[in-house]
Amino acid sequence: MNNFYHTILINLHRIIYYVVKARIWLRHPEKHTEEERYALANEMVYKMNKSAGYNTIAYGIENLPKEGGYILYPNHQGKYDVLGISSTHEKPLSFIMDEKRAHLVLVNEFLRLLNGKTIYLDDPRSTIKVFQQVAEEVKSGRKYILFPEGGYKEDNRNIVEPFKAGSFKLAQMSGCPIVPVALIDSYKVYNSPHRGPVTTYVYYMEPIPYEEFKDLKTKEIAAMVEERIKNKISEHLTDKSSQPSE
Repeated sequence: MNNFYHTILINLHRIIYYVVKARIWLRHPEKHTEEERYALANEMVYKMNKSAGYNTIAYGIENLPKEGGYILYPNHQGKYDVLGISSTHEKPLSFIMDEKRAHLVLVNEFLRLLNGKTIYLDDPRSTIKVFQQVAEEVKSGRKYILFPEGGYKEDNRNIVEPFKAGSFKLAQMSGCPIVPVALIDSYKVYNSPHRGPVTTYVYYMEPIPYEEFKDLKTKEIAAMVEERIKNKISEHLTDKSSQPSE
């Protein structure tokens, strides 16, 4: 039994509790602030992580812009990615995900608690409409996660797939900073044969201000962000391999 099914099994009672509680809250979302809904979602993540021995260490939190909205562009490794980011990101944020994956129990509740958006990966026209909505929200100060790889492969092994240039259209439309995010070992939690406790890493890298990429083509922005994330992952793995074993 891999970690995903093990976590579901030992947390079945918690899953039922939080699904029911989230659905009750979501009947009247106006009764709960964005901060309260974000806290509920992260409470669920914390308790499930603690029960299964998952831990996420974040670096570069000081790099996150203190004011205004921004878009986090991380590499994509699996189901745990958003959870790892949200559990280390103090201010409420949201995310954009594939419509086809958005209706699973618990995933749907988490998405709705965070006011997330869904897109059809094979429908560029509807994606642009969602981007327009999100861009306005980011301009007003909200924070979003968008995975430029589009999807992920099982047992990722920290390999970064080519970034899709179109995902950076959102950054251009919002006129707000891009925050590259490097995720490491996130795939081990739910998307690999690995069993047992896992420590994952989130690196919030220096923001790229709009002025720095406004005149670039989306392909150029994608290449720049991809390279920074790859370099950070390589740096982390090199440092880790050079440490003496216990």
